[in-house]
Amino acid sequence: MSGEVTAERVSARRGRGVVVRGNDIDTDQIIPARYMTSIRFAGLEEFVFRDSRFTSDGVPKGHPFDDRRFRGAEILVVNQNFGCGSSREHAPQALARWGIRAIVGESFAEIFFGNCTALGIPAVTAARADVAKLMDAVELDPAQELAIDLAARTVIWRGGSAPIRMPDGARGQLLDGSWDAMRTLLEARDQVLAKAAGLPYVKGF
Repeated sequence: MSGEVTAERVSARRGRGVVVRGNDIDTDQIIPARYMTSIRFAGLEEFVFRDSRFTSDGVPKGHPFDDRRFRGAEILVVNQNFGCGSSREHAPQALARWGIRAIVGESFAEIFFGNCTALGIPAVTAARADVAKLMDAVELDPAQELAIDLAARTVIWRGGSAPIRMPDGARGQLLDGSWDAMRTLLEARDQVLAKAAGLPYVKGF
């Protein structure tokens, strides 16, 4: 079995962008708690930013996630302290299931950032002025492709680029594939079984 399962190494993400402006967008705004009744994450994409996208009567408010220009976007661009509030994993799960594969922002809440890394979603930061330029560029030309290069620590867009930052530990996990705990465990199946076989309290079970 060893070698049959290979963890994805995330060195770059490419795709069109979508901008959600505003500081301190918390996890309850990303996915309201009333939509977290299921023990599974399937279908959460339907409710991402629900209260920001619709009135209580279900009337669209004109949120970027409903703008046809950004349909199919894979890179989310945000401002300060994105993902603050509760530690719910449902927030990055909902974003991922909507199609988001990377996030560029001024800063992220620590637990939200960790949850993103555990899902293989690079959440990288850039200077406020650079994020502002990127936001303006995406809104002006939603069809352009953005490129996040973790190895080179840059984000590139049509007509511009900027340095990005990410803690070395999380960046290393994405680059070598160890962010995917289950795949990492499966890759080491033979070693795990061999170790377990030598443990006296495991024998006989």
